[in-house]
Amino acid sequence: MKKNIHVVGAVIWRDGKILCAQRGATKTLAYKWEFPGGKIEEGETPEAALKREIHEEMDCTIEVGERVEHTVYEYDFGIVHLTTYHCKVVIGEPKLTEHIDAKWLHPSELHNLDWAPADLPAIEVLMTSSIPLGER
Repeated sequence: MKKNIHVVGAVIWRDGKILCAQRGATKTLAYKWEFPGGKIEEGETPEAALKREIHEEMDCTIEVGERVEHTVYEYDFGIVHLTTYHCKVVIGEPKLTEHIDAKWLHPSELHNLDWAPADLPAIEVLMTSSIPLGER
């Protein structure tokens, strides 16, 4: 039986665009694009996990807003339960510490990248929904 892995992803908005991050060569799903985030630790809420992961991965502080999507996707290495949230940076500037590249893209441009499969349902939601009020 495959392991269930519960993770969170940050859909970080700035000026109507979303931060997209590319995984490195040595990571699982090498070179795929994703919404930055990571695993939920024991006893953590998804929102707390997302704040911690973004602070660790991108050296900035975010505010977590409404949920975008929840996806369950079966990979070779396990079953990923990904919940994405609308977010914004409140302290600092995102820095690449674990990813090899990042881009700020308008929702209509998201389909141009090679995304990790678990992120695709959130991209569909983002491409068909309106930009959050604070980002227009």
